[in-house]
Parts: sequence; C-alpha cells; structure tokens
Amino acid sequence: MLFPALWAMAPARTGAALVAAGCFLAASHGLPQGVVNFYGGGIGAGLTLWVAASAGFVLVHTVLWTACPGWGRVLRYGIAAVLMSVPPFGIVGWAHPITGAGMVFSGWGWLGLGAAMMGLLAMTTRIWPIVTLAMAGLCLWSAATWAPPDVPEGWVVVDTRFRGENGRYADYAQQIATIALVMEAADDGAKVVVLPESAAGIWTPTTAHLWSKALEGAGLTVIAGAIIVDPNGYDNVMVEISEEGSRILYRERMPVPVSMWQPWRALIGEPAGARAHFFDNPAVEIDGVRVAPLICYEQLIIWPILQSALHNPDVIIATGNGWWTGNTNIVAIQRASANAWARLFSLPLIVSFNT
Repeated sequence: MLFPALWAMAPARTGAALVAAGCFLAASHGLPQGVVNFYGGGIGAGLTLWVAASAGFVLVHTVLWTACPGWGRVLRYGIAAVLMSVPPFGIVGWAHPITGAGMVFSGWGWLGLGAAMMGLLAMTTRIWPIVTLAMAGLCLWSAATWAPPDVPEGWVVVDTRFRGENGRYADYAQQIATIALVMEAADDGAKVVVLPESAAGIWTPTTAHLWSKALEGAGLTVIAGAIIVDPNGYDNVMVEISEEGSRILYRERMPVPVSMWQPWRALIGEPAGARAHFFDNPAVEIDGVRVAPLICYEQLIIWPILQSALHNPDVIIATGNGWWTGNTNIVAIQRASANAWARLFSLPLIVSFNT
C-alpha cells in the first residue's frame, strides 16, 4: 500500500513507469517459471509474457502520473485505481494496492474498503508519512485481534496433488482416486466437500453418472471444478454433485488470459478457449448457504470479489489448479489475496487447490 506514495514521488514520468513496472513485476515474479512449467521449453516465453502482462498496469500509471502535487494528483491516482479494478485494464489488475485493505481494516467491510481507498489517495499527498504510520498501526491491531469466522458445519476441503503434463486431464484413474478421497471425508463426517478447480475434468453425462452413482447413500454434496466443452470453446465451472444428480453451480467470470481466455482466436474462426462471463453469477446458493465463488485467477483481481460481496455471501470458496506453479509463490499469493478479502468482509474462507 506504499505504492501510491512511491508513484507520486517519482521525479519524472519515466520514474513513474519504472515504479509501476517494479511493483507489478516484483509481485508477479513467479510467472516466468510458471509458464515454463505449464508449456515446457525455455524461459524466453515466460519472460515475454511476464513483461507483456505488466503493460496495462504500467501504461495506466504512466499516463495518469503528474508532477504537480495537489488534488489533481489525488484525482489521477483515483482514476488509475478504478481503471485497474474493472475491465478492460482490470483483467490484468494484479498487484492492486487495494487488496491490502483486508489486512489493515479486518472486519470493516465496505467501510474498510472506503477507508483503504482514502488512505491510498492520501498516500499521494504530503501527509503520506502520517498515513503510513496510521495504517501500520491498524494493520498491527488487526493482526493481534482478528479471528477468522468458522466455516459452515460439515463443510470440508479436500486438496489434491494430481499432475497435468502431457495433456493428462482428470482421466478415469484420477476420477476414481478423487472419489476415494471424497468418500474418506464422508466417513469422517463431512456433509459438503469442496474440491479444487478441474478436479472433475471434462464434465459430460458419463462423468456426472459416475459421480452420482458413487455418492449413492453417502448423504453428501460435492462441489468440484470441471470444464464444459462445446465447438466454440469451453467454460471453466464449479459443479454441485449429489446422489440425486448434478448442476452447474458457477461459470468462471475471468479465466487466465492467454493460456485460457483467447478471444482473438474467434476472429480467425478457431475455438476461442475459455469463455469469460465477466459479470455473471456473482453468488450461488448451496444447501441454504450463499457462496461467493472465486476460481484461480479471479483471486488476483478486483471486480469479481467486490461484485460477489454486493450479494451478501455467507462464505467465500476459492479454488485453483496449481500443479504448474511448482517452485513459485503463485499459489501462496492467491491464498493470501483470498484471505485478505475474507478478512475485510469478515467471511469464512474455504480454499481448495490441486498442487
């Protein structure tokens, strides 16, 4: 949250660009290795994507920077913060300082979000040292007094450790192994089991029948990640499964750009990868519990969680498939970001990852 002060103190527009680039690249420094893990090959593609991903953040903060202190600078930073929170720039709005609101104003909800934004704006003025001390004190107070709310009774997370190289994608053997993990949780008293992104693989009537048959007599509801494929692309989803059948619970609002979301491919008549349902289904209901769902990349950007929070959820479910993030801090950052938002709105957090 010191970023606005560093941006404001830059001696020239070039300095502001370097500050923005430094912030973004430092926060996303695990990306190059992650790209190598995902695609294979050398580090060049990873470095290229890493730098390209920073372009929007750097461009917005460079164009809106001004050497003139005062309300004009405050307004310009406010515009930059909003632009990096919503599409189109918000699509690559990682490393947004407002994510830190939950660590400073734990439990304050929308009031805390407003206070954090006022603090960020004040950081661009001459009183930034006072603001820094105030926010540091509030952060320490939150760390000392915050206690996370309990998750709903009977809700259990099952993390997995399945690989994804060489086109392997939740084959039959993996499905059976995942079902076994779920049944173990049921034996321990679970009523709702949350599985990671892509845990159920490609969702078809056959896959749905396999799972519903396995859950007969278990009295169990399973929330699992899957994809639904059609000739024009696919949806990254959460499905709700029980012995009575299944339903599509949630369609991802913002898949990972480039590796999943590839809308430009439609221009040349090819399947466009994962679809982005930008502002759809911000909250869903499971067994009477209202859920704010966040799949993988959505944990790093701003508008999905804020849109979901408008619908007064009872719990946040954050899932991901991080098998390709080995030797990086990507999953740790996703968990920290989801935790910050859960703390801000005082919501129980359920996190399930495949690593």
